[in-house]
Amino acid sequence: MKIYRKILPLLALGLIAVGAVAQVENAGGVRKRSERDKKKAEAEGPKVTDRMQGFYEAKDPHDADLAYMRQIYRQIDLTKDANTPLYFPEDVVDGQENLFRIILGQVVDGKLPAYEYLDGREVFSDQYKINVADMLDRFGIYYTSAKGSTEKNPKFQIEEADVPTGQVLNYYIIEKWEFDRRSNRMQTRVEAICPVLNRSGDFGGEARYPMFWVKFDALRPYLAQQYIFLNDDNNLPQYSLDDYFNMGMYDGEIYKTRNLRNLSMAQMYPDPDDMKRAQDSIDNRLKTFGKDLWVPTREEYLAQKEKQEAAEAAKAADDENLPERTVVDETAKEEPKATAKTSTSKRKSTTKKRAKPKVKSSSSSSSGQANSNATKSVRRRKR
Repeated sequence: MKIYRKILPLLALGLIAVGAVAQVENAGGVRKRSERDKKKAEAEGPKVTDRMQGFYEAKDPHDADLAYMRQIYRQIDLTKDANTPLYFPEDVVDGQENLFRIILGQVVDGKLPAYEYLDGREVFSDQYKINVADMLDRFGIYYTSAKGSTEKNPKFQIEEADVPTGQVLNYYIIEKWEFDRRSNRMQTRVEAICPVLNRSGDFGGEARYPMFWVKFDALRPYLAQQYIFLNDDNNLPQYSLDDYFNMGMYDGEIYKTRNLRNLSMAQMYPDPDDMKRAQDSIDNRLKTFGKDLWVPTREEYLAQKEKQEAAEAAKAADDENLPERTVVDETAKEEPKATAKTSTSKRKSTTKKRAKPKVKSSSSSSSGQANSNATKSVRRRKR
């Protein structure tokens, strides 16, 4: 009995050790991904956990911390070179998708909530969530019910040929410019994105149809997994779509600002030149707002003053090196002409006066010669 009591614990320890080694080997082993797993992952799309979603959600600052806030609506034209990374590739290439495919895919799968486009009165609440089926029917996008679709959580499947990627040539975005008292910084963040369909209108021409709004914070986890390259010179994808928006790499013009009358820029400024000047003025004020509130330190003030004095000294030196200018007065030009005329007239008059005695002397030359001879003879006689 004593021997069994000693052997049984040893056997138990041996079995535990073997199981632990087997677990370590299984945990450390590398299993090759099968084609079935790849197809399943592509069908499911990028997975976003609650922890990842919480990492990308940005809390709105409290109103007490804000000293300034302005809401700007911009239009992103995908025909511009800076915005082409949002349009290409048109089709899915090696798992790469453009922005519209990412947005539409998550919306129809029920992973990304979408809200109605209210033209300046956007409210991102459950009351204004869109019905995906009604939205697809309204814009003429063909679909079928996907697997796992229920009444509470409907899912749809759209074939590649039915995705209107080539018609989405614009995006509307809502920007918020906020100056935070705590950090003393002007911060810019994108609040929502709206894809816009470009189709021919009923009476000819091109018409734009905003589809729906999606909140940018809910979309960020999917954009962070999609990398793009920005130009044709460097084909290495170094930035994600999330970086593209957060770093302000897009080129968008202001088409509306939040105002009491809910008017667009085209309604407020019918003249295109006036509207362009107003857009540039708003952009300039937003970019320089934080600089105008900044109070420089003593070192920064002295450095700025020294730089200004050096610039003034350089300007003064350049002015001294400039050649002297001769200022020609028109009245001065006319006076020499008048003096020249008077001088020539005076010369003519003097020559005339001098010529008269010469003529008289020439006429009486014989008498003058006789008188001169007579005086000479008299003097000689006196001697």
